[in-house]
Amino acid sequence: MDTESIPEHYRKLAAEFTRRVEGVPADRWESPSPCAGWTARDVLRHMIDNHTAMPSHAGMKLELTESVDDAPVAAWHEARAALQEVLNDPAKAAAEYDGYFGRISVGSTVDQFLAFDLVVHSWDLARATGQDETLPADEVERTFEMARGLGDNLRMEGVCGPEVEVPESASEQDRMLAFVGRRP
Repeated sequence: MDTESIPEHYRKLAAEFTRRVEGVPADRWESPSPCAGWTARDVLRHMIDNHTAMPSHAGMKLELTESVDDAPVAAWHEARAALQEVLNDPAKAAAEYDGYFGRISVGSTVDQFLAFDLVVHSWDLARATGQDETLPADEVERTFEMARGLGDNLRMEGVCGPEVEVPESASEQDRMLAFVGRRP
């Protein structure tokens, strides 16, 4: 990170996602999302699953008790707090494992891959539930750069769909979203 530590960066991105989670009207959790076949609740479930999966690669188990089905907002708050606790502990954040792209720490995985998901899925959740879709400009730039750097891995099954065409005059956010298969 340039000026932010990994725990601070996560806190900032999680706050953006939290704003969307807390803004979902109770009757909109089953609304379709831009992710094919997923509802808003499914997007949240995916994000909570990612929160528990990343530390588990290094042998850490996050015990969560809240249910996405029964209490989606509480389930998100619990997962966010549990991962923030991991990141705030330098030894836990530095724990390494052999990942898809080689040896990596839990903190680096969060800062790269989960950060990407937090940005993109913040937009997905906002779009699905009629909320403000504006993403932080610096994170749009960072996410776009990372997406371009993933090359063909971005288009693997279950990652991102094919790039969508947008007008040349499209904003940086819309170009990034189109690049990761969204229709802004």
